[in-house]
Amino acid sequence: MSIVASDSINSCPDAQFVLDLCTHLGFAAAGITPARPITYHHELRQWLADGQHGEMEYLARHVDLRIDPSVLMPGCKSIIVVADRHGPPDELGDSPRSPTGRIARYAQGADYHTVMKKRLHQLCDALRARWPGFEYRAAVDTAPIMEREHAARAGLGYIGKNTLLIQPGIGSYLMLGEVLTTLEVPQAGQPVIADHCGSCTRCIDACPTTAITPYSVDAHKCISYLTIEHRSGIDPQYYQAMGDWIFGCDICQQVCPHNGDTGPTQLAPTNPAYDSRLTGFNLMEILKWSDEDRRQAFAGSAMKRAKLDMMKRNAIIAAGNGGLADRLGPLVCDKSEPEVVRQTARHVIGT
Repeated sequence: MSIVASDSINSCPDAQFVLDLCTHLGFAAAGITPARPITYHHELRQWLADGQHGEMEYLARHVDLRIDPSVLMPGCKSIIVVADRHGPPDELGDSPRSPTGRIARYAQGADYHTVMKKRLHQLCDALRARWPGFEYRAAVDTAPIMEREHAARAGLGYIGKNTLLIQPGIGSYLMLGEVLTTLEVPQAGQPVIADHCGSCTRCIDACPTTAITPYSVDAHKCISYLTIEHRSGIDPQYYQAMGDWIFGCDICQQVCPHNGDTGPTQLAPTNPAYDSRLTGFNLMEILKWSDEDRRQAFAGSAMKRAKLDMMKRNAIIAAGNGGLADRLGPLVCDKSEPEVVRQTARHVIGT
């Protein structure tokens, strides 16, 4: 995958030095954009006002920081956006009646926060050595940044109808990171990739919980949100649609034409750190986990965001969908389990 930059940026030795550093550090793509306020701030505020962020209250805090990078970092002039790529998930298909719960592809390898942050700090160090006296801040989901819009401005792709960043011909199996800096990297133009979704609605049609409308996702319905971010009980109306997903969901990406098995996607490099180490967990084993079991199972993984009671809740729903409801009875009366676990078991077995 080539580094993304406009001709005007390529003609600038300072910008090219930065982009070459990103390539040297192994990022699949990189671009630079001025640190301007986001364009869709009205839509963001309306999405929050409508409560579509669910229990993710952190999204409603510090909205001004999300809108304008110069509020997050006073004097911020440029944002360097980088991307890592992981391999595609397994093919879609009806899951067998199995005691295994699936996890999203991005979480099957090493934790992208750790993998990317180390190299972003190295990038900051190199920039600081070349241009001392400026500030550099690395971020991988650790700062209130609307990273996909900045990535689109930097030429790494466009934001699709499923709200993910898509690079035409390469797809959306990307993890993003940024360096915010008070250094103004000279550039004379903006590389922009046009929207390639057109009339396609495959992601919208395939979403089993109808969470997606064009260019927006209602977190209340999204399987990724429900299994990873939602801390309390899940509305039973979504149980069947959740299938065997226990951490995240890949459906809207699996059906996207840009993620198809094509020449470009076969040639696009992936970071071996994200090679699959596990694709799922035995559901009945999860129900026996202690906190220490969970910590060991999630060591080095992005899955540690999901707490033990959440994983048991998710496993109960998947077990019910997999024909294992008759094995969940003991959980209903087990007062050593959190209420969300017992309540979910009651709903699944119909008591």
